[in-house]
Amino acid sequence: MGRKYDFEYIVIGSGPAGSAAALTLAKAKKKVALVEGKFFGGSNLNTRDVPYAVALNFSHTYSKLLSLPEFKNQDFSFSLPTAVSHQLKSVLNAGGNDTKPYEEKNITCIKGYANFLDQNTIAVGEKKYTAGTFIVATGSKLKTLEIAGTKSVSFLNPENALKIRRLPKVAVVVGGGSTGCEIAEYYAELGIKVIILEMSSRLLPREDKEVGELMTEYFTKELGIMVCPNCKVVALEKDNDVKRVIFQNARSEKMVRTDCVVLATGSVPSLDYGLENAGVKYKNSGIVVDKYFQTSAKNIYAVGDCLGDESSSTERADYEGMLVASNLVNHTKTLANYRGFIRSIDIVPEIAVIGLNEDDLMKRDRKYLKATIKLDEICASKISDFNYGFIKLLANKNFQIVGATIVAPNAKLIAEEIALARRHNLTALELASTPHPINSYNYLVKLVAKKLLKK
Repeated sequence: MGRKYDFEYIVIGSGPAGSAAALTLAKAKKKVALVEGKFFGGSNLNTRDVPYAVALNFSHTYSKLLSLPEFKNQDFSFSLPTAVSHQLKSVLNAGGNDTKPYEEKNITCIKGYANFLDQNTIAVGEKKYTAGTFIVATGSKLKTLEIAGTKSVSFLNPENALKIRRLPKVAVVVGGGSTGCEIAEYYAELGIKVIILEMSSRLLPREDKEVGELMTEYFTKELGIMVCPNCKVVALEKDNDVKRVIFQNARSEKMVRTDCVVLATGSVPSLDYGLENAGVKYKNSGIVVDKYFQTSAKNIYAVGDCLGDESSSTERADYEGMLVASNLVNHTKTLANYRGFIRSIDIVPEIAVIGLNEDDLMKRDRKYLKATIKLDEICASKISDFNYGFIKLLANKNFQIVGATIVAPNAKLIAEEIALARRHNLTALELASTPHPINSYNYLVKLVAKKLLKK
């Protein structure tokens, strides 16, 4: 007889990847445990996706009210503590840090941080648990880089930056990636003077050049945000109630004073789980897996942000968790298909990217067709009096969609039909021939597809 384990499967991490895996296994009547060190439901539900959606909706609405000529000279005030309480209530309504959805499916919830003792055993606190198969979905954590003073000088991070209950006068946001831009816009829309220090040459370095350039223009002209590229933050210092941010720019060292510092410096995979004890190979960039998400330890799989893929998202993590669990239950070897997934940034204007962007294609030395339509070329832009944005469509020689970048209001909704086209190898002709409401932002898709067909 084989060894008897406490569980058939133990899933470590209850974010989108871990939750999807555990629930899929439980549906197949497997004996499953779910281990979570912080918040059940993971950071996306408790500290990222849900609270960010609520907070940014509030700041965008407030900023929009102030910009409308109908409300000019009106005095609008708001209660920041009430706004933060609304965030927290929304997290609870969405099931944040709640074990009930798992326990109702007969999943055993274990609170605490897991540490592998061997290939089949983990310790959580002083207790040990065994399983035949493990799925690691431990997500990621803040990357602080080599910034001196982070232990002695208080700073905010993406998990608590939108939960402040008193507005500072000046905020320095270190990092101009997607999260840094969301935080900076939230602050600026509420009236805080914001400075962004970005280490690369432009905002949003993961996206194509024109995206970063357009957002710099919008941030500067419309929100008064000071965008400082090529600035590497090296230290934080404290002088009474004032914080000093020391950074290098053009080979010289400079300093800015502020009463609020936010580190939005990106993330790194969370790997401190004794993986070496289980024979799991990993690098600083993430856990090493094969095309079926199997690690070097044959009974241990890994999914989600702990893999270190910069294209990861909540939706991809959920998909990976469900796919691995389905393969295990059904004894299949279905490969991941990422065609059509949308990467989005919830700022104004919204940003959505489907498939490959131009940078990706050029790095892979792939030939492509391109068409771009600016926002001010459609009626919806003139109706709303908002001109910041564009849509760019990329296709192969057969006019099949390989990628798109959308910078516009409702970009995620606009992206859905392009995601469908990408997923099912549809062409620009099929997009162009699809009826679109002429006064909506979705009309961008029809126009850009028609333009691409002329290439």
